[in-house]
Amino acid sequence: MTKPSDTPHYAGHRERLRERFANNGIDALADYELLELYLFNSIPRRDIKPLAKELISVFGSFAAVISAPTERLVEIKGISQKTAIDLKILKVAAIKLGQENIMGRPILSSWNALLEYCRSAMQFENKEQFRILFLDRKNRLIADEILGHGTIDRAPVYPREIIKRALALDSSAIILAHNHPSGDPTPSQSDIDMTKHIINATKPIGICVHDHLIIGRDNIASFKTLGLI
Repeated sequence: MTKPSDTPHYAGHRERLRERFANNGIDALADYELLELYLFNSIPRRDIKPLAKELISVFGSFAAVISAPTERLVEIKGISQKTAIDLKILKVAAIKLGQENIMGRPILSSWNALLEYCRSAMQFENKEQFRILFLDRKNRLIADEILGHGTIDRAPVYPREIIKRALALDSSAIILAHNHPSGDPTPSQSDIDMTKHIINATKPIGICVHDHLIIGRDNIASFKTLGLI
């Protein structure tokens, strides 16, 4: 009588998935398979495929999973606090990588990278946050700071705080960026009024507002492109 193998059925699957990724890269994997590949290290002794599929089903995509709040992640059976934190570390690492691609570089020649960075950092936030991108006299990005945290539909930001930080950083230009948790990046009247208020406050001291970006779920609205600046 043949003795059953002690090797779990999913062990071979893990090796095959790793090999497929090693040979063909990310394009060879579906979102749930990429998530599986990452979760192998966080959950070493379980069949991860059903859990990965459930996460994608609940949140919608790989990016949405790693961007989900920790408290939402742990609601999924099989996701511990540790695993949720592991997923959040992946999100922070992705943001840092995007930041490295634009920091210290002229913004006009790195515009697409800037947009992708803002999108990855803010598109899935469930509350508004207001970022200021500070530029030097050669339009190189020297700092990226969140100066306003808010509610589901409003993030307060004060021109005096922007001016204070710009002067401290010796910044001569800024780009405003905030997200719309609703997913629709269309500027509201309050967005337009706030932008004009910031421009009117910064212009007399020689700080130029290059653009105001509103980050939606799938798109980005640019005030400059829309003729609002």
